[in-house]
Amino acid sequence: MEVRANSDGERNRDDHSQEVEEEARLIRRLQVMMSMVMSVISQDPDLTLEEASEMAANARRAALNMFPDKELAYDLIYRPRLKRLMNERFRLH
Repeated sequence: MEVRANSDGERNRDDHSQEVEEEARLIRRLQVMMSMVMSVISQDPDLTLEEASEMAANARRAALNMFPDKELAYDLIYRPRLKRLMNERFRLH
């Protein structure tokens, strides 16, 4: 008895593999973007509180454009980090 993979099965695996690769690419892009935003906020001596807040808001918008249904995940992962960084950088309490 010979077992053959049908073209639909192969196509489904290829589609799934491409989806996984695309999600991994987006996650890496998000991580790099957030790292850059946090780096600028913590290191730019000329950055104002307003500019930092705008950067954080823009980063959130970009993240939610990449991952539209992941607002809760963003708020749990990145919001506290940005808040803590802003508090430290601008001595907010």
